[in-house]
Amino acid sequence: MEMYEAAPQSLLLDLDGAAAPFWSIAWQNQKVLPSLVSRQSNVLDMASEILMAEPVCLIENTSEQFMVNEEAVQILSAVTQPMVVVAIVGLYRTGKSYLMNKLAGKKQGFSVGSTVQSHTKGIWMWCVPHPEKPEHTLVLLDTEGLADVEKVDNKNDTQIFALAILVSSVFVYNTMNKIDQGAVDLLNDVTELTDLLKVRTSPDLDEVEDTADLVSFFPDLVWTLRDFYLCLETDGQLITADEYLENSLKLKEGTDQRTQAYNFPRKCIKKFFPTRKCFIFDLPTNQKKLAQLQILHDDELECEFVQQMQEFCSYIFSHSMIKTLPGGIKVNGPRLENLVMTYVNAINRGDLPCIENSVLTLAQVENTAAVQKAIAHYDQQMSQKVHLPTETLQELLDLHTASQREAIEVFMKDSFKDMDQKFQKELETLLDAKHDAFCKRNLEASSDLCSALLQDIFGPLEEAVKQGTYSKPGGYNLYLQKTEELKAEYYQKPRKGIQAEEALQKYLKSKESVSATILKTDQALTARKEKMKKARRQAEVARAEAERLKAIQWENQRLMEEQERRHQKEVWQMEMNRARMLQEQQRAKEHRLQEEAAMLNAKLQAEQRRLTQQILKWHMASRSFSIIVPHLKMMNIGTFFSPKR
Repeated sequence: MEMYEAAPQSLLLDLDGAAAPFWSIAWQNQKVLPSLVSRQSNVLDMASEILMAEPVCLIENTSEQFMVNEEAVQILSAVTQPMVVVAIVGLYRTGKSYLMNKLAGKKQGFSVGSTVQSHTKGIWMWCVPHPEKPEHTLVLLDTEGLADVEKVDNKNDTQIFALAILVSSVFVYNTMNKIDQGAVDLLNDVTELTDLLKVRTSPDLDEVEDTADLVSFFPDLVWTLRDFYLCLETDGQLITADEYLENSLKLKEGTDQRTQAYNFPRKCIKKFFPTRKCFIFDLPTNQKKLAQLQILHDDELECEFVQQMQEFCSYIFSHSMIKTLPGGIKVNGPRLENLVMTYVNAINRGDLPCIENSVLTLAQVENTAAVQKAIAHYDQQMSQKVHLPTETLQELLDLHTASQREAIEVFMKDSFKDMDQKFQKELETLLDAKHDAFCKRNLEASSDLCSALLQDIFGPLEEAVKQGTYSKPGGYNLYLQKTEELKAEYYQKPRKGIQAEEALQKYLKSKESVSATILKTDQALTARKEKMKKARRQAEVARAEAERLKAIQWENQRLMEEQERRHQKEVWQMEMNRARMLQEQQRAKEHRLQEEAAMLNAKLQAEQRRLTQQILKWHMASRSFSIIVPHLKMMNIGTFFSPKR
């Protein structure tokens, strides 16, 4: 028990991560083979891990009332592989459980009794991997013995018989010794099935169509003859077991009631079981060892019996087909579970176990699951692809259309018998609702994003308004200019969604009162400013006029001073001119005098030179020249004629 409790939790999960009920139950009841503990790393397909160490009761038969065992239901719900269902029916104490244990490859499993009391009650199930078909599950169903003397009503046998046929793909009919009228009469329960089993619910449908549908639903028949002691010979010719079976089912000629009574069960068997096979089994060992048959080794059994058992198992493994419903629907664990529940509930209610109703019920379950799977796929695709808010409504519509198409493909892959496309229409309605919800969420996401973005962008402007930044003349134009700048910034932000413009206009409309207040304040302050400006202009005009008058006065003063300066200058100039004229007159006079003096001096000098020359001549003429010259110098005749004198 400890090794099971220490098993990894990963083995308790299925592919989707959901808890696998079968594992938890099987672990608690030690129903899982120890070899599974080492398979922690290979839980890729939950169905491939469904190995049962021993059978479990599938349908309990308590007080001749059927009840589906919850543990078996949990096991079936975990098997996703296609199923080959082999059911065995026969008289009690005829070795049915032994045959099923051999098919399971085990010596023990289904209860094998050695007394006259029936051991198997109800229908027991053993799911094992198919030995020759990978990724398939072989389901073995062992039924309680028919004609049990302890039973109150044989109707219960017929119900067991019916359930075995309804759920199996191979029906093993186990009888003793030979095919006799008793064995055929026992299988004559099939004739009752023509009344018990109904294909369709409408009573007015064509009976031929009913029968054809019913036959297509029936399993293959494998008739096993235990402890066979006859010679397979007819008219001195050896025959096969199959020929022996067909000979036993031959019809007699005649129309009398007795012949019809003989032929009728055979007709039913041949009609409802078109595929038939027969196996004979010799006595496995001597009478004393039969009580320990399940623990005997092959070398302790008769060689013929061992060979016959091998041929039987080989045929079952190689020829058994997957349980298939009308419409070619292959049965897996959940579908088999639904079939069993449907048939048992119908029988317990006293209703006819209608095949069509079971298929419709299964279709209801399968299609509902297919719808849920498609919706889950749609949700997954949309959650991965859609990033709200979308830039445009068309973008969301394109993503919805693509995801819707994939979801419908998922539904079509898993659905069957969706009459009038009821479930597909339901899926489309749900997808439309999903689309509407996404559109609503898209609007809300866009609105929320835009509101936050507007608050982020226009928040500083609102704060500036509160601080009175725009409460000044011209503030309204500045406010409008800033608003336009922020609007441009808002438009530049990507992926605002389809509410971008509406959110902006709504925001701007909500600020119209603020804008109006700023405009009113601006107008009042502007008028006041204009009044003050006019007053300033008037003051400036007056000041300018005063300055102009002052300038004129200053200019007049300046002109007067300038005129005075000019007068003084003119006076001075006149004086200067007079002085200059006087000077010039003086200089002219002096110049004239100088010229006259020069002329006189020149005359004197010339006279002096003449006199000198004359004196020299005299000197030379006279010896007293030397005396005359000094006297001439002393006389300084030139100085006497100087202008300064």
